[in-house]
Amino acid sequence: MATEERLDLSLDQVVVAEPGPGNSYLINNNTYISEEDVYSGYRCARLGLLLPFFSEYTWPEGVRAFLYLAGLLYCFLGVAIIADIFMGAIEKITSKTRKVYLTSEKEDEPEVIEVRIWSDAVANLTLMALGSSAPEILLSIIEVIGNNFESGELGPGTIVGSAAFNLFIISAVCVMSIPNGETRRIRDIKVFGVTAVFSVVAYLWLLIILVAVSADEVEVWEALVTVLMFPALVLLAWLAEKNFCGVPNKTDTSKQIELGNFQPGEKEALMPCEDCLVCIGLRPRRALPADKFLRQQQYFKDGRLDRDGLVAFIKEVKNYPGLTDEDAAVLAASKLVESQSHSRMWYRVGAVRSMTGGRKTQPQLSYKLKEVYSAMNEHPEAPTVGEVPKVTPSKNAIIDFHSGSCAVMENIGKFEVAICRSGRTDNEVSVRVETIDGTATEEQDYVAINEVITFKPGETEKFVEVEIINDNQWEPDEEFFLKISLLLDREKRDGVQLGRISIMEITILNDDEPGMVMFQKRGFLVKESVGNAVIPVVRKNGADGEISVKWRTVDKSAISGHDYQGGEGTLVFKHTEITQNIEIPIIDDMAPEKDEHFEVELFDPEGGAKLGQINRTAVTITNDDDFNNVLSNMMMMTNANLHSLQVHHETYIGQIKDALNVNGGDLENASGMDYFMHFLTFGWKIIFALVPPPSILGGWLCFFVSLAVIGVLTAIIGDLAAIFGCLVGLRDSVTAITFVALGTSLPDTFASKTAAVQEKYADNAVGNVTGSNSVNVFLGLGAPWFIAAVYHLCVGTKFVVKAGNLGFSVGLFSGLCVTALTFLMARRTLGMFGKAELGGPPIPKYISFVFLVILWLIYVVCVSFQAYEYF
Repeated sequence: MATEERLDLSLDQVVVAEPGPGNSYLINNNTYISEEDVYSGYRCARLGLLLPFFSEYTWPEGVRAFLYLAGLLYCFLGVAIIADIFMGAIEKITSKTRKVYLTSEKEDEPEVIEVRIWSDAVANLTLMALGSSAPEILLSIIEVIGNNFESGELGPGTIVGSAAFNLFIISAVCVMSIPNGETRRIRDIKVFGVTAVFSVVAYLWLLIILVAVSADEVEVWEALVTVLMFPALVLLAWLAEKNFCGVPNKTDTSKQIELGNFQPGEKEALMPCEDCLVCIGLRPRRALPADKFLRQQQYFKDGRLDRDGLVAFIKEVKNYPGLTDEDAAVLAASKLVESQSHSRMWYRVGAVRSMTGGRKTQPQLSYKLKEVYSAMNEHPEAPTVGEVPKVTPSKNAIIDFHSGSCAVMENIGKFEVAICRSGRTDNEVSVRVETIDGTATEEQDYVAINEVITFKPGETEKFVEVEIINDNQWEPDEEFFLKISLLLDREKRDGVQLGRISIMEITILNDDEPGMVMFQKRGFLVKESVGNAVIPVVRKNGADGEISVKWRTVDKSAISGHDYQGGEGTLVFKHTEITQNIEIPIIDDMAPEKDEHFEVELFDPEGGAKLGQINRTAVTITNDDDFNNVLSNMMMMTNANLHSLQVHHETYIGQIKDALNVNGGDLENASGMDYFMHFLTFGWKIIFALVPPPSILGGWLCFFVSLAVIGVLTAIIGDLAAIFGCLVGLRDSVTAITFVALGTSLPDTFASKTAAVQEKYADNAVGNVTGSNSVNVFLGLGAPWFIAAVYHLCVGTKFVVKAGNLGFSVGLFSGLCVTALTFLMARRTLGMFGKAELGGPPIPKYISFVFLVILWLIYVVCVSFQAYEYF
């Protein structure tokens, strides 16, 4: 077959065409075949703007349809990856801050606050909305320009179809993602109200210009009004955010920053009531989402960890033994990431990287660290300033023995051992108690025990009966053990945990004297960072009956209240108990100082007991010599972890390394799916690693280059979708609302789901959907229609946009949109839904999910039927 060749001849050239063989022509002794003859007989061969690249239209249609579908899906992945880089540029641009200097207690060091220049509302509705909606917007623009400034079906269909998917499916997924019993409300309801109204007005306006004002035609002024609605939306959203309309918020932190309505050191004045978060993520949701600043005294100083904040975190980590410095650094980075305010863009980048096996935006924790991390996050109501508090047993019942050991006579027969309950006492809990052999063996020295002990609500003490076997044969003292364990049934394990003394030693002896009490040693050495100094007191030469002894601390070089928390108390030894502990809190001021000591003395024994030889002991507090080195290393490691979690890279080398390595180089935490998706998208990653990094020109160069690449990929996606739809018999309008809308909205779905689970509010999950849908209309349809309308005005023709299926689609979506928004507001006000847009009780939550999915199915089915003229 002759190769097609186009002729570009000037008007002054005289061309003489002579008939050639078949349907060919001879021009200047060259043979040419018309374009019609080349493509005649091949279906869907001339639909693309860029495709086909070669004569694949001669292949079987089934093979072509499969290849075009695979290409379409692969290009969706490519667009998601380049959009990741595009989002990095936007993050660089919108993260610019200005410093505000305030008076402080130190005359020579003013207090500095960094305030983000970009408003949240403006950033979300401009650059961030453009980042998430760029494929849809560019697809519509490219389709109009490539179609000789005539309207097509693919672009507008994708805009409306994507809006339907975002509002119905993403909202449904977010409603279902919230754990049972939890809810998420939209916090900035004023901004949401503005964007919701505009999302309805935008589609009603489309309906008006398509079927009412100028039916089947878009005039220049109509397209211009559509475009101008975009800055109007941004302005009104900004005014709503700043509370220029309506009743101001109780705590307007933006005004506090500008006017300085707080005294130096008043950290509370900078925080919005109970929603504030400070330190290293004492609350696991989010930190200061509306205030957009980080006080330098807390955790970040010039982009680095603050020493005091890390010290507070180290104190918290000490509650969980067995953690290395590397583990603590990873946990610190995790806490910092969660305590920061995140935009929808951050969640979208994380979703894309999870889909493509890229570098994650959150630290990857091992199973052990996840358990510790969960335990640390069980205290969301902790204070927002000051030291991290110790773990308190407020949520669980704590079950343990009263003492760690006891001694009984061999001829005692049966006796009772006390099991104590502390912490939560309003629930019913059960534990298992069983015996374990030591030198004493069951059936020879004692009767084995394996039973379940149940504490009723309000019960704080239970007893288990132990029986000693007297064999009338002399033998040395022997011991065996009682052990408390949780039941295997997961439901029975809820609300209960084991205390410190879950194993008790029972010694069988032949002494019936009350005995004497004394310290185990004359002196103890503890580090300043130990937390609590544990000083054992022992009972010797007898263990019969209940006795008590008083104790008190005596200041020496260590001072109570400054170096330790001193005081006095009483130790009680119940019958057969031989060991009790005195716990004295040690204050760690994290300042280098000499070794200091205090003393503890025993006095006034009761119950017939006597004081032993060692009735006074010294406790020496030593300074942690290596603490400064450990802290410096932890700060370096935590900073390294934080740097690796940045959304964007600062250099080409960083981008290329990230593209070459699965999971960003974190192979230890890479899953099999990460490897598969990394190698599947490896080509895209290498190509896009050549895009200038956001560090150049403040991110703007990366912004425009990424936008251009998205434009090229979008043109290819448009061709792939059109040709695929043609091959399988789908109209462009149907292909747009199904395949293309789903492919472009899938990353947003995963991002919204993650935001719904991790955030305290619903703004980043569904609050931005209405704004994004509005921007899609104003820029995705207004801009290309304005360009085309101006072109047709210049050439003296009309820009025809048939209402037909598009008008039906817009009208149906407008009605369903109002229904969905009304339903979400009803969820916000009705108690049966938990008075929140997301989450709530299980059954209403499932009903909400089904209802929203049905709305989307109604839209897709009805629009598809109308496209094929079923009604």
